[in-house]
Amino acid sequence: MERLLSLPAMLQALQAGFREYSTGAASIPPRTAARAPSGLLGAMPGWLAGAGLVIKAVTVFPGNADAGRPSHQGLIAVFDEHDGAPLCVMDGEYITAVRTGGAAAVSVRLLARPDARTLAILGAGAQGRSHLATVPLVRELASIRVASRTRERAVQLADLDPRCVVMDTFEEAVRGADVVCCCTDAREPVIRYGWLAPGTHVTSVGGTFGAEVDAETVDRSRVFVEWRGAAENPPPAGARELQGADPQVLTELGEVIAGSRPGRQRADDITLYKSTGVAFEDAVVARIVYDAAVSSGAGVSVQL
Repeated sequence: MERLLSLPAMLQALQAGFREYSTGAASIPPRTAARAPSGLLGAMPGWLAGAGLVIKAVTVFPGNADAGRPSHQGLIAVFDEHDGAPLCVMDGEYITAVRTGGAAAVSVRLLARPDARTLAILGAGAQGRSHLATVPLVRELASIRVASRTRERAVQLADLDPRCVVMDTFEEAVRGADVVCCCTDAREPVIRYGWLAPGTHVTSVGGTFGAEVDAETVDRSRVFVEWRGAAENPPPAGARELQGADPQVLTELGEVIAGSRPGRQRADDITLYKSTGVAFEDAVVARIVYDAAVSSGAGVSVQL
């Protein structure tokens, strides 16, 4: 999967996917989930013009990290959009991780100040690694701060990039950073509005089991989303932090890309990209992998 997927190509496909979703060239119903005592199984179907019909089945079991297993695991099936024929089944773990960080990187490209040079990554698991791989592709960063509730994991992540420095606390990592990426499975907020400098761009991809961003940051930031359904649907389809918010005050990234609504308007705006994960992201990335696999002869062909 890693060999077949070009990260720069993925970022371009995601940016196009955001635009197509917000301009109506997609069918993406809300995610549903079955809950088990220790986690959940989510189902994410979707259609995006040119990418095909895709459905992802993904489990989220946060306790797996303590045993050294991935918290997010799953499978993605791709179907022909013209006749419904099944085309392939592929691993969903890598795509889930990298497209989530990639979508956050698209938000950084669109919304962070042009002079942003300092990145803070909160969380050193799969999403910390994904953000470290993708966000530096859209900004020339001079310094990357890494903080985790487990210092050993922060050190392991920081070893992947010479620009990284390990910080002792989330607050220390956030203060003075230009971009803050929240990549945790927290049950309560990991940032506070008072830590943020004017002009900071914040991304948040956690929050499955609890709010990752404090209410003041949500209330006082300009909030950007993949879809307004993040406020209109309860978790796990929607975002915990946006429940009860007026959907019309939220801006979809695709609207910024299409030019129908503005992005950052002032240098001192604090902008927040709150992600829930939407199936069109899986669709465009799975299509890249499928096409590359067919072209290179990767994978195994079977008769159904």
